Amino acid sequence: MKPTLLILAAGIGSRYGGIKQLDQFGPNGETIIDYSLYDAIRSGFGKVVFIVRKEIKDEAEALFAPKLKGKIDYDFAIQGVQSYVPEDLGAVERVKPWGTGHATLCAWEQTDTPFAVINADDFYGLGAFETMSKFLSTDTNDKQHAMIGYEIKRTLSENGTVSRGVCIEREDQNLASVVERTKIFEEDGTIYFEEEGEKTELAPETPVSMNFWGFKPSMFPITKELFEEYARINLNTPKAEFYIPTVMTYIIENGLGDCRVFRSSSDWFGVTYPEDKPKVQASLASLHDSGEYPAKLWE
Repeated sequence: MKPTLLILAAGIGSRYGGIKQLDQFGPNGETIIDYSLYDAIRSGFGKVVFIVRKEIKDEAEALFAPKLKGKIDYDFAIQGVQSYVPEDLGAVERVKPWGTGHATLCAWEQTDTPFAVINADDFYGLGAFETMSKFLSTDTNDKQHAMIGYEIKRTLSENGTVSRGVCIEREDQNLASVVERTKIFEEDGTIYFEEEGEKTELAPETPVSMNFWGFKPSMFPITKELFEEYARINLNTPKAEFYIPTVMTYIIENGLGDCRVFRSSSDWFGVTYPEDKPKVQASLASLHDSGEYPAKLWE
């Protein structure tokens, strides 16, 4: 059975200042999602699910559906602020989505195979898709999950702090822990994360999650239970976010599964700030020029 690809595309782009998941970066007006779709198709994925806010669903469908017709099955899942919130809590007053863990949960009904999860605004490269597709297609252990780990030095922005899931591995190449750090930056050649005003140094080769995860369907009921508890605690905290690393940490610490770390030394790139756009455009143009992608993706 071919795996499914979930694309997290419901963000509001508060630091970017717009809907970056639909912005044009490639030489022919391609979005970053276009490259992920192209790589997923040639890596053996059988379906893609776009996780979006209802406000952009029509625009996203008009943009991507014609390109995918006849090439791969596709569907859309809506991440709403009320989705999977316990009914007894009533109406939720917030604008910001609940985060990546909640977004993944919102695609449960559209997903019945092992699946990968990626960000809409990150470029991961063909190798990452091939590695994850092979794992999801061949590993039959329902409690064995996976992630692609990138070196922190290859994932920074020159234009401000970034959020990354900082990973610690066990000797068996499985994940020991992953902690979301929301303020990572380089200063005078040294990489730090900052928390409550304190700076902590990170080694340049530290593996981090760029939200390229591989899960078996056993992840969904665990995520639902955790999110319901999280929603109760954070109902009146409008900026609180429920992250995928929270789910994975719970799975590991409670003996409910493991997460294999597939290390990548590739250069990741993506957009967090408007100033990141020219660099991304140049990187994509170079990949077309070198022949890694055809002149036009969707001929």
